[in-house]
Amino acid sequence: MKNRKLLFLLSLLFTVMFVLAACTQDAGTGSGSSSSGDSGSSADESNGEKTLVFGRGADSIQLDPSKVTDGESIYVTNQIYDPLVRYKVEGTEVQPALATEWEVSKDGLVWTFQLREGVKFHDGTDFTAEDVVFNFERWASSGEFIYYGYMFGATKDDLGGIIEKVEATDKYEVKITLSEPNAPFLQTLAMPPFGIASPDAIKKYGEDYFKNPVGTGPFVFKEWIPDDTITLTKNEDYFGKKANVDKVIFRTIPDNGARFLELQAGSIDLMTGLNPQDIETAENDENLKIIRRPSMNISYMAMNTSKEGPMSSKKVRQAINWAIDKKELMTLFEGIGKPAKNPIPPSLWGYNDEIEDYGYDVEKAKALLAEAGYADGFDTKLYIMANPRPYLPQPKLTAQAIQQMLKKVNINVEVIENDWDTHLALTEKGKHDMAFLGWTGDNGDPDNFLYVLLDKDNAKKGSAGNIAFYKDDKVHDLLKSAQTEMNQEKRIEYYMKAQEIIHEDAPWFPIAHTTPPLAASKDVVNYTPHPTGSEPFNLLDIKK
Repeated sequence: MKNRKLLFLLSLLFTVMFVLAACTQDAGTGSGSSSSGDSGSSADESNGEKTLVFGRGADSIQLDPSKVTDGESIYVTNQIYDPLVRYKVEGTEVQPALATEWEVSKDGLVWTFQLREGVKFHDGTDFTAEDVVFNFERWASSGEFIYYGYMFGATKDDLGGIIEKVEATDKYEVKITLSEPNAPFLQTLAMPPFGIASPDAIKKYGEDYFKNPVGTGPFVFKEWIPDDTITLTKNEDYFGKKANVDKVIFRTIPDNGARFLELQAGSIDLMTGLNPQDIETAENDENLKIIRRPSMNISYMAMNTSKEGPMSSKKVRQAINWAIDKKELMTLFEGIGKPAKNPIPPSLWGYNDEIEDYGYDVEKAKALLAEAGYADGFDTKLYIMANPRPYLPQPKLTAQAIQQMLKKVNINVEVIENDWDTHLALTEKGKHDMAFLGWTGDNGDPDNFLYVLLDKDNAKKGSAGNIAFYKDDKVHDLLKSAQTEMNQEKRIEYYMKAQEIIHEDAPWFPIAHTTPPLAASKDVVNYTPHPTGSEPFNLLDIKK
């Protein structure tokens, strides 16, 4: 009798496993996807197509790169668009893209770009200098083009910022005139938000362009099923290196563990957001491999200095820095993170290593709170994102650890968790007391961290990159001087001093710099993660 029961249970278990395997295999298509025979596996045996399935923790917010700052959106738009210049495969040195060559005037104010001929947008229209002018004029037409404001100093009263005019001086020549020299200008143009979009498509789709993207890049947008999949297909007419894979499917799988299980099952080929504790498992799996992205990032807890109450006090912010045991927090990063003390990573030039971090001292924290008038502590709210980020792999556990540490100095923290889109919207509007966020550098220049994240120009409620809403005139003057100074040694001096002031004012609790791990099938080859956080997929391949 026992044997019969055992056989029955084994038979039932085999049936369940078979059904689950079938369901897992089907999961790669997403509900409502087109009837092209996608199975979610890397290669479609029926027609010989190669499909890369990329697993990630959150969906894109939108697919117009000029309107977003989140990495999940940029991961996709990096495949669809080309900027004038792009970064080399392993660093932030620029090389030709839609522009083949360029020169700058001696005074640093006029940049002239020669454009690539014979390029077509995905909608079949020709790429010319007029299209570049159209895109720049569009970016300067509204504050909704966030990065344009961040990088070129556009304001409500001066939407053009430092860019005075963009002219088509020939069919394939563009001249950009600046009002002042801008040292990181060429590096900035290589950033994904400045990918050139089809003017015809923008006019055709209007307000719906964000979900109907058209560029010149190595992949063409095909379909977006929200919170499920985004599908791209190979651009057969691409001017550069044509993609080795025929299709890329971005799958949204919010839970890190579930995503890793799908990788192990073979229903996805590549994933971000690997739990640190799963690294060893992946390394010991003969079918998988770990790929580490070079570190150029930071995670931090911003304190809203613009709100009346505790966070407006420098002594309170310093006390919070003293009250948190950063070494203990690093155990949650399980080897992929190093403690941060400055707003820029040590991999960048201009990093001020002479600054001494606050350290962990509960009594010192209590004394500062008493001096600030909060000897009995206070209640506050910490906003966090629900999904993991490359710079913060376990946000909830990190928040809970900080919650317990601050309780020792009578600061009672309510943790408020939101999905990624909602978290960004609330923090940009300044709804938080404290909030987790982070940044992966876009162009390899300290300006991209310090000016974007901590200058008063970017503390505008509704579109803030500076979610501490920190405003210091000395820091502003230093950062603006560094932008217009073409001598790098002098720029370093400005950035070193700015970091000293920021450290003293403590608008952040800097958490960590990470080397984000990606996990992939052993069949994924020629994939090189870029330090900026995303890269075109046209160079990678899947071997079968």
